[in-house]
Amino acid sequence: MSTLEQLALRAGRELEDAPALEILRWAADTFGERFCVTSSMEDAVVAHLASRVSPGVDVVFLDTGYHFPETLGTRDAVEAVMDVRVLTLTPAQTVAEQDAAYGPRLHDRDPDLCCALRKVRPLEAGLAGYDAWATGLRRDESPTRAHTPVVGWDARRGKVKIAPIARWTQDDVAAYIAEHGVLVNPLLTDGYASIGCAPCTRRVRDGEDARAGRWAGLAKTECGLHG
Repeated sequence: MSTLEQLALRAGRELEDAPALEILRWAADTFGERFCVTSSMEDAVVAHLASRVSPGVDVVFLDTGYHFPETLGTRDAVEAVMDVRVLTLTPAQTVAEQDAAYGPRLHDRDPDLCCALRKVRPLEAGLAGYDAWATGLRRDESPTRAHTPVVGWDARRGKVKIAPIARWTQDDVAAYIAEHGVLVNPLLTDGYASIGCAPCTRRVRDGEDARAGRWAGLAKTECGLHG
């Protein structure tokens, strides 16, 4: 086990009950410029939290080429008004180039491959210069995320993975947004509870969990970034 992995597992135990700001302060103090936040621009809660303990922190955003206009608008607003540095990652191929290579609407025929090409591989390349990255994963979002550690080990990438709001509920998120006036994607007030690429995201119905609108009708529940 590497020193970095040992550090991650120890911090996960020690910080399990710590407030989100304390978890992020530990990350910023421990890793400095080799720490970043990733954001899907569903909201800017984690980016806002991180900016309070590490002004100018890098916020990494994946522009898959399939985003809703509202998502890109949220990214631009975050960059304009928050004390962060937004870094936009793009896939190796444009949508048109991917269509030419694999056929149109790959997301309908092989969503796992589409996510690998447009999300997983670009993120792996984009995180190369960091030792630790933070996400907005929460345990209450879906059964697949119920055991998310606040600090864990990303074995695939060999990095420390931080989920500072893992223990938060949706009510906690809403309260933080209201208290601090945090930017949110306007689609969240239009029936969407979890926002990904436009072709693979629908509004959720009453009683469904927040992730039910992603890849509806398929067994797929995650894009692969966190699996």
